[in-house]
Amino acid sequence: MTKTIAFQGDLGAYSHEACLNARPGYDVLPCRTFEAVIRAVREGKADEAMLPVENTTYGRVADIHRLLPASGLHIVDETFVRVRIALLAVPGVTLDQVKHVRAHLVLLPQCRAFLEKHGITSEAATDSAGAAAEIAESGDKSVAVLASAFAGQIYGLDVLAEGIEDEGHNTTRFLIMSPKADPARRADAMITSFVFRVRNIPAALYKAMGGFATNGVNMTKLESYMVGGAFTATQFYADIDGHPDDPAVRRAMEELDYFTDEIKILGVYPSSEIRQQIPG
Repeated sequence: MTKTIAFQGDLGAYSHEACLNARPGYDVLPCRTFEAVIRAVREGKADEAMLPVENTTYGRVADIHRLLPASGLHIVDETFVRVRIALLAVPGVTLDQVKHVRAHLVLLPQCRAFLEKHGITSEAATDSAGAAAEIAESGDKSVAVLASAFAGQIYGLDVLAEGIEDEGHNTTRFLIMSPKADPARRADAMITSFVFRVRNIPAALYKAMGGFATNGVNMTKLESYMVGGAFTATQFYADIDGHPDDPAVRRAMEELDYFTDEIKILGVYPSSEIRQQIPG
C-alpha cells in the first residue's frame, strides 16, 4: 500500500517539491494549514508530515516551534529545498506586459530587486501555488504570480523569468514527522532536536548550556519563544549534533536536566547530506 505524506499549501508549493524530493513514490495530501497537516497524520489520513521550519533569507517559519511540541509527532528526517522563484503568467503574456503580481507574503520581499527593476507592484496571497491555480483557471492576463517553475508546469502557466530571488542561497529547511519515533536508527551524522524550559534561577540558561560546551557537543540551533502568553515562561528550541545515547550527549543532557523544569525530545534523525552543500 502506497504511503502518504501531508504538506501545507496547494499542489506545486515548495513543500510539495520537498515531498517529491524526500519521499519519492509517496502520495501527497495538500492541507490548508500547518495544524491540518499535523491533524491528518494524527487521524491516520497521512503517514508523515512535511513541515517547513526555517528559510535562509526569511528566517524562522512562524508558529512552527509552537506547534511541534504539542503535535504528538516525532521528527524522523530533515530535507532542504533550494527556493528558486519564477514569474508565472498565462500563455501569451510577455514580461513587459506584467504590471502586478501575487504571491505568498514570504516570497514578495525575496524578489524586491526584480520587482522594482521592472516596475511591478505586488499583493500578498494566502499561498503562491494556490494563486497560480486561480490565475490559470481564470485566464487573467493582467496579473502574474511568483511561485516555483514546478507550479507553472502543474497549472499550465508560462515561465517569464526564473531564479529572480535576491539571494542566491535562498533555501528552506523542512522536517519530516511521523507518529512513531525510531531511537535505534543510526547514521554517520545524527541530529537531536528538543525543547526545554529553564528554571527560574539566576544564570540558568548559561549554566544549562555549559554542559554542551564542556562535553564538546555542537549546538547548531538555539531559539527562544514565549509560551502561554507569559513573558517569564520562555521556552527554547535546540538542535545538537549527536545521538542521546552518545556518552558526551548523555552527559550534556543530564546537566541540562538539572537546570530545567522540562525537556522534551522532538526527534533523533540523520543529518541530511544536503545540509553540507548549503553555503554559510
